[in-house]
Amino acid sequence: MTSSDRVFQNNHLRHREGLTTVSHDWTMVKAGSLVEKQTLVTIDADATVEDACEVLLKNGITSAPVYDSVKKMYVGMFDYGDLMTYLLLLLKKMDVPLEDQTMEMRDLIQRTSRSQNVPVKLASDLSGKDPFCTVLEETRLGAVVHDFGTGIHRVAVMDSEGNMKGILSQSSTLDYLMRHLSEYPQLQPVMQKSLQQCGLSNGRVLSVNGDEKVLDALISMSTNSVSSLAVLDDQGVLLGNISMTDIKHIMKNLRTSWLWITCFQLVCKIRLSQGVESGEDQYPVLDVNAKSTFGYTLSKLQATKAHRMWVVNDSGCAVGVVSLTDVFRVLSRLIDIDD
Repeated sequence: MTSSDRVFQNNHLRHREGLTTVSHDWTMVKAGSLVEKQTLVTIDADATVEDACEVLLKNGITSAPVYDSVKKMYVGMFDYGDLMTYLLLLLKKMDVPLEDQTMEMRDLIQRTSRSQNVPVKLASDLSGKDPFCTVLEETRLGAVVHDFGTGIHRVAVMDSEGNMKGILSQSSTLDYLMRHLSEYPQLQPVMQKSLQQCGLSNGRVLSVNGDEKVLDALISMSTNSVSSLAVLDDQGVLLGNISMTDIKHIMKNLRTSWLWITCFQLVCKIRLSQGVESGEDQYPVLDVNAKSTFGYTLSKLQATKAHRMWVVNDSGCAVGVVSLTDVFRVLSRLIDIDD
């Protein structure tokens, strides 16, 4: 049980749904209820990295747990961050000091140098950015939100017997809260605040120029331990966004040549392919401004399924960024105030 969960347990009588309050308390919702209808997608530990990537592509997901049928246990998660790290190691664009190399990483490096297939169990959690975290299905949503506010992007929801019920991510939790917003009046005040009032209008903008190569952008993301970069023109105006999940467009049909095109070319190609697939001409604009409300920003994050919004000034120049982790940090502060 986390410290956050103990706080909620101690306040159980005050918060118990349907007893002392008319409306539901969002912090007391059980994590298991958010994954009840989820179809769990797993990846076999011995599948190749390429096959694992295909599983993500086929199911339209960004990560999946890796299961070892011999050990009869989950051995980690595999996501596009791990795939990006794998690609950089494969292309010898990433150096890992010997003392920082795990046995699995050494095995992976040896296999790639010999052009051998690499089982995904060697590449799961390779990026080191999203460790395999679990919570019990009885865990309250408030405790999960606290965890998400610290930078954890997803948790595996387990039952008391150790069976995985589903994956609860920052994105799916945001989607749940937005769909049930009318049921939780405690959230209404913060939704009306501006990003500036929430302390979210500024922030270090990590970016690449539109003329830089995609491969260089991936290297920059890895070096700076971020999952996305703003793509800017020479005047600093926001042209688009490039994230590690865009690797799926490169891996689809093995368009590895896309690694050497410019970031702006990639943005244009993705916009074109998404327009063809959706039948729409427009590409979601991933920007807001300092006066945008917290609620409006969350609505855009939900609608676009993006993990961050870039904050721009009146000239369209990127001056800040709001990530899902920032969002949950704000929401976790509400819990602290309430309790």
